[in-house]
Amino acid sequence: MKNKKILVLEKDEDILHVIGHILIDEGYGVKLLQTDKDFIKEIEAYQPDAILLDIIKITPEGTELCRKLKEAKGISQIPVIVLSTAPKVEVIKEICADEVVKKPFDIDLLVDTVEKQLAA
Repeated sequence: MKNKKILVLEKDEDILHVIGHILIDEGYGVKLLQTDKDFIKEIEAYQPDAILLDIIKITPEGTELCRKLKEAKGISQIPVIVLSTAPKVEVIKEICADEVVKKPFDIDLLVDTVEKQLAA
């Protein structure tokens, strides 16, 4: 299970670093991004085994990147775990995500969710 690579896109720098430390402590390779600039290129270059994606609003604009990931050739099979403070986060799972973790998140729940998606 370990030696897997996780790409994390989180706009909040503090949360980004916390997630990075958690995943590194669990033995994952981690690439941390704070902006979605050239995000598809970053994914293609890094070849992650899973993606953690921060979604702030459950709107067409807010979920656009997530939907693009699920439509992109060579990327669509990568599990996308969405992190969100939005109410009704389960709606994101219907739109584009493989799994959703509500913020603020429990560290054990986050790690468990990543492991389950990598095992799927």
